[in-house]
Amino acid sequence: MGGGAKLVDVEVMVSWASSMTWKGLYPILSLSKTVYQKGISLTKKGMKKVESRLQRNPLLLKWDMLIQPVLLVIYFSIKTL
Repeated sequence: MGGGAKLVDVEVMVSWASSMTWKGLYPILSLSKTVYQKGISLTKKGMKKVESRLQRNPLLLKWDMLIQPVLLVIYFSIKTL
């Protein structure tokens, strides 16, 4: 898809995202079609769990955020056993 893609529908978005790599690794994607009720939010404890996985780039605080995946930690723990 070159340097960019026109994200016109879900299939194109999933295809585009699944072709991205980071350090030679491809993402594992799944599409959730769950419709969530409005007005529902995480508890403070739940949000702290999410925030503990976030890392911001000090040079691009507003735009760049790395989210540490939970499954990656589990996968590498199993592989090293």
